[in-house]
Amino acid sequence: MTDQPPLHGIRVLDLTRLLPGPVCSLHLADLGADVIKVEDTGAGDYVPPILRALINRNKRAIRINLKQPAGLDAFLRLARDADVLIEGFRPGVAERLGVGYEALAQINPKLVYCSISGYGQTGPFRDAPGHDLNYCGYAGVADQIGFDAHSPALSNVPLADLMGGSLTAMMGIQAALFDAARSGRGRYVDLAISDGVLAHAVMPLATLGTHGHTYPAGGDTLSGGLPCYGLYRTRDNRFMAVGALERKFWDRFCDLIERPDLKAQHRSPDPAINRAVHAELTTLFASQDQAAWNERFRDNDCCVTPVLKLEEALQHEQFRARDMVLETEHPTYGPVTQAACPVRMSRFQFTLHRHAPLPGEHTRDILREAGLPDADIDALHSAGAVR
Repeated sequence: MTDQPPLHGIRVLDLTRLLPGPVCSLHLADLGADVIKVEDTGAGDYVPPILRALINRNKRAIRINLKQPAGLDAFLRLARDADVLIEGFRPGVAERLGVGYEALAQINPKLVYCSISGYGQTGPFRDAPGHDLNYCGYAGVADQIGFDAHSPALSNVPLADLMGGSLTAMMGIQAALFDAARSGRGRYVDLAISDGVLAHAVMPLATLGTHGHTYPAGGDTLSGGLPCYGLYRTRDNRFMAVGALERKFWDRFCDLIERPDLKAQHRSPDPAINRAVHAELTTLFASQDQAAWNERFRDNDCCVTPVLKLEEALQHEQFRARDMVLETEHPTYGPVTQAACPVRMSRFQFTLHRHAPLPGEHTRDILREAGLPDADIDALHSAGAVR
């Protein structure tokens, strides 16, 4: 037999839009699940076209008006045979639409149902709106981002949405799927994005537990408080990343910059010494361009590397050797450069077998698979229940 992807045979109904839910289902699709992107017949998922192309590959798409009885009935036919449902409505909305967990579990007891919301289904903020920055702010994570308290910097990789939302939801879904395969019973997964980002704030939590308080942004071990671990600006306004946390790497680094006198100042307990060493290294790195420093540290075992721009990272030999870059041509959206599935495992090879679908591109095919004859599908279209 030909090896199948690990999630082959798993069907996912994805009612989410924007980022956390679609990226979660992207990973499921890349690992072999049959993901059906369910959009309403109005605005649907209103992400920009290029983002739609990036986060919806390997999925199929259907448009259903759940507010119409005929549309709801069509959706329930799909839900009877699904393994996973992901929704990202505000708490209570899915229930009002007739697609809440209790209703679907009655017709499909093995269904794993995941609700992704900003603050979860319980608690005083359950109905509050929010975005990545708000969740990071409440979780004490935004406070840790930036070089210092006077120059906060926002991450263009949304930490809460992707780490707290997408990846944490995927963890819950796959754990519940594993159990459903054994027990025959699905589970309801209540995923709060704010919970997910708080749960991963392990380094500031460690500082809090040790000192009774966190340090300001730029002041902790991994955020710039140590000269042996930080970013240094070069003469051409680029940066080098110095990650010499271990003494052996620091010693090698000091040899390469011809400053053996700094070896004894590795991870000093005295903040004043750390600041002085940091100032010296700041001046040193500013004396040459990034390319010169990169050449000096290349193939030297000291954990000092260039900070690349994304367009440079996509051309880097490491990611190219790992087949992490896909240069594709979407039939509607045009050229799309994307990152491949990062999960490598035996007997599985990631492939792009389907471009991101247009809204409702597979509506008729999916409804046929659910057992609806063409005449009924035509009637649903005419009534505006599906598109």
